[in-house]
Amino acid sequence: MTKFGIGGSSIEKELNAITPIAHTIKPISNREYEERINKACSLMKNQNVEALYLNAGTNLQYFTGTHWHASERMVGAVLLKNGDLHYIAPNFERGTINDFMVIPGEIHGWEEHENPYELLIKTLLHNNISSGTIAIDESTPFFVFEGINQASANNYNIKNAKSIIATCRMVKSQAEIDIIQALMNITLEVQKAAARILRVGITAQEVTDFIHEAHKRYGVSSGSYFCIVLFGKDTSFPHGVKNPKPLEENDIVLVDTGCSVHDYISDITRTYIFGKPTDYQSKIWNIEKGAQIAAFRASTIGNSCSSVDTSVRNKIESSGLGPDYNLPGLPHRTGHGIGLDIHEYPYILKGNETKLQEGFCYSIEPMICVPNEFGIRLEDHVYITKEGPKWFTQPAISIETPFGL
Repeated sequence: MTKFGIGGSSIEKELNAITPIAHTIKPISNREYEERINKACSLMKNQNVEALYLNAGTNLQYFTGTHWHASERMVGAVLLKNGDLHYIAPNFERGTINDFMVIPGEIHGWEEHENPYELLIKTLLHNNISSGTIAIDESTPFFVFEGINQASANNYNIKNAKSIIATCRMVKSQAEIDIIQALMNITLEVQKAAARILRVGITAQEVTDFIHEAHKRYGVSSGSYFCIVLFGKDTSFPHGVKNPKPLEENDIVLVDTGCSVHDYISDITRTYIFGKPTDYQSKIWNIEKGAQIAAFRASTIGNSCSSVDTSVRNKIESSGLGPDYNLPGLPHRTGHGIGLDIHEYPYILKGNETKLQEGFCYSIEPMICVPNEFGIRLEDHVYITKEGPKWFTQPAISIETPFGL
């Protein structure tokens, strides 16, 4: 297969043609972290929240710039509504916390045998917060939440911080959009290159390894953030199978991958034919493309996430598939937000009445599965502007010419 940019090349040729560009991507500025904290504090005051606990992970990073993975030891930060920031960490990690810290704050350390949750409460008391509402990062592990709850001795009202954190993180700044755009551009080029190396007998692992190395050649030191490569019947399983089959002539090909720089993420899926499609495969591909476009057109400010999902299901069901989650049809939601997490708010699914706002970024990927035959997933992301939705990457053209080549 050597037409339309599918097949005809080699792994070595494609890798050697890549020029690094990831080093040109600019990180989030310290000023933006300060603006995020100010927005969170404004929301806290409006909701009568005295303090916000941010656990190690992407929420801690989003607000403070401090990169720290969650573990069995409590590491996090307490943001007071006046903007003061206090870090909670093991004493032996003080030096490393200082090294990773972007937005400064006092570090409160605990020894291995001490109770870090009591230390958090003492920190509140030292700042004249003896009662009121404390909001807890919803990604906080249960053992940390339980520890804080017990240490509070019922003196505080503890609530989920989603109304503060999600409200901030769903609306992307221009700097965030610029990073995501650059990463999407890289991953789309990797997708094109992956299509060119295809040949009968190539394994899913060979393609996965190529995609990982191609991302690295573009300057993404970590390579692929994730990668799913499926051929033929395997494509009917949205997230893959235990033992993927090698590529055969006239197989459907599904490639879903992305990369990460400055901890933001890209995510693109392309599905196409290696050979000649059947009439039924072409029909399902075109229904999928139509559903994706329906979601894009519904992605306007003021519409709900639910209404975008409904537009997709109406299109699919009008074509004789479904209904609802029944197969052949769409077995899952239409899309998900993207940012520091590959799946984050807002989620594009039925029942989510969150209204679309300028700055929302999310995937449109209404996969159609035909059980034990094939699946078609076309995934591109949009960001919402005052003028309407904008694609990060242009959607695929057709089942035989996905990249318009």
